[in-house]
Amino acid sequence: MRWRIGSAMTGAAMCATAFALLWPHARDAGAVLSAQDDPVRLSDLQLDSALRGNPALVIENIEAALAAHDPDLANSFVGLAAAKGIPIPDETLRRVAGAVGEENSTGHMAGRFFVGLVTGNAEDGASLSGTLAGDLSVFGDVRDIMREGKHLAMGEDTDRLLLGLAATGLVVTAATFVSVGGAAPVRAGLTLVKDARKAGRLGEGLSRWVGRSAREIVDMPALEKAAATGTLSRPRQTAGAIKAAIRAEKAGGLVRLAKDVGRIGEKTGTRGALDTLRIAEGPKDVARAARLAEAKGGQTRAIIRLLGRGALLLTAGAFNLATWVFSALLALFGFLSSIKATTERLTLSWLQRSKTRRLRRQSAAASPA
Repeated sequence: MRWRIGSAMTGAAMCATAFALLWPHARDAGAVLSAQDDPVRLSDLQLDSALRGNPALVIENIEAALAAHDPDLANSFVGLAAAKGIPIPDETLRRVAGAVGEENSTGHMAGRFFVGLVTGNAEDGASLSGTLAGDLSVFGDVRDIMREGKHLAMGEDTDRLLLGLAATGLVVTAATFVSVGGAAPVRAGLTLVKDARKAGRLGEGLSRWVGRSAREIVDMPALEKAAATGTLSRPRQTAGAIKAAIRAEKAGGLVRLAKDVGRIGEKTGTRGALDTLRIAEGPKDVARAARLAEAKGGQTRAIIRLLGRGALLLTAGAFNLATWVFSALLALFGFLSSIKATTERLTLSWLQRSKTRRLRRQSAAASPA
């Protein structure tokens, strides 16, 4: 009996120790699993874990962003540090403020606007404004369609994805004017998607999805004919001929994507939207990023830089996380079972001893007789 009681107590001690060791991991895994559909809470949990392991991570990234001449990203990390209560040296704050001020200077903004207008490539807010001005005048979209359409007509390599985005842009531009600017965020978002494609910063999964959507939107034979006869010297007339080759009713998916990208751009800036497009694998990722951007604002770019796609959805294996939770529950069950067995065996031992003592007393009372 002593051996049985000792083994039960040993099992209880071992299970209690195992539960104490497993509980922190199980608690974190359970929280992550419960937050997998909420990108805001999920990113907070993973950020807390990352910063707990390396408190200097934010300052290291600020220095890296300044060295890469990206004051917008450095400022995003400053905002994240303020939100998490991480102290930043005053000298570093002054350097970030100076770099941001220089980037936002009138001369720099004017130069970037002109580059965006002429080349159609957006790298920051100023160049996006220039690119957007070209797209709203239909020149930018017609230019892209004409270039890719000529390649298509001559049998050369054609970026059909860019072709579809530019074609959708004509439809969205028309809606922007009809709604007196109401569709402007969608137009800006579509411009960002198009520029991300040009710069090779569109995620592989998202590129495949956009490509499938673009093929449904454009009547390629009709567009090839319109591109062959069109000219950039008459952009509006050429745009009218190109619109006849566009199935506007099929553009809903791309318009929703552009709307989400536009929301991200409004909250995080052009570079934040481009960073999102680089890691997104589909429109659901972009929609999650839009929810994150609306909650975190300027911190979003720093969060995405630290966590990557993990800021948007659960990238760790759900099975591995569930294993931590199951192991902790198993240890707890073992502890409770061992406590139950110990209690039962102690009770049985007490009853046996009481019975033995009673029998001895009865035997002692009967022996004189």
